[in-house]
Amino acid sequence: MKNKLAVIALGGNALLRGNQKGTVEEQTQNTIDTLENLIFLVKEGYDVIIAHGNGPQVGNILMRNDAGEQLYNIPQMPLDIDVADSQGGIGYMIERNLRNVLKQNGIEKDVVTLVTQVVVDRNDPAFANPLKRVGKIYTKAQADELSAEKGWIFKEEVKTDGGWRRVVPSPKPIRVLNEKVIENLARQGNIVITVGGGGIPVSEDENGNLCPVEAVIDKDLASALIGARIKADEFYILTDVSFVYHDFRGPNEKKLEFLNHADTMKYMEDGTFAEGSMAPKIRACLSFIENGGGKSVITEATKLVDKSYGTKITMEYDINDVEHNF
Repeated sequence: MKNKLAVIALGGNALLRGNQKGTVEEQTQNTIDTLENLIFLVKEGYDVIIAHGNGPQVGNILMRNDAGEQLYNIPQMPLDIDVADSQGGIGYMIERNLRNVLKQNGIEKDVVTLVTQVVVDRNDPAFANPLKRVGKIYTKAQADELSAEKGWIFKEEVKTDGGWRRVVPSPKPIRVLNEKVIENLARQGNIVITVGGGGIPVSEDENGNLCPVEAVIDKDLASALIGARIKADEFYILTDVSFVYHDFRGPNEKKLEFLNHADTMKYMEDGTFAEGSMAPKIRACLSFIENGGGKSVITEATKLVDKSYGTKITMEYDINDVEHNF
């Protein structure tokens, strides 16, 4: 009998917290703290695939690019290279620390990091309306100069008066390269780290050749895609809240512990989940179960071991789910 296969998407805060500088020491400790909470799945016999965000890290890479160009005339690297750089660095950090955590728990397993490309459609509507803010904050004059020089698109930064940030498209992932390799490695008992930061964005030209794309891909959507494609049983999104809520932090806040597909769609249509935070995660969970996955779970990393925590999303309610949310 095959082991259950779980895809676990680590949020950006799993490595770098908002109130931290981002030193290697800080990120290493955050990584260890997160990974220690994943060990119970391995002990329960799950095969495991780990995905991760890269927002803070790739933002730092972009700013290093900018500083290198200004100070030393080093040409800036395109966004696909920056994502690849972050995949390698973060993957190494997760892999090294995971090997140590496994050793401390007496578990012998190989861990492999795959620098992963993800195919997007050049005709995706996201390219006509880039919204994802990346890199540093510029003045209006700097933004205008860079726009003329490099063709970058800028939008006003809502958190800083007079600030402008580059925006790039965030197209929908349609195919993960090497998906069979990922599946085979995981089914053989190896822990696979893949689709970091949503994957390196590439597209196919008319001859089927891969071309780089200046974009970023949603990490949770890419994780749900690979999970569904390789027929994973469970999909976990680890974030900074233990449950999904209706009217989060509002007067009518309500914890949503169990959701079926129909009720989740009602909440999405009602605008219950904010576009800037929970709505993309819910879409990823829906995508996973719509394409054959058994269960999606959104929870906080340190609560993963306690199954009484977390919002569980399935196509239909289980008879053991005694409390629905309507």
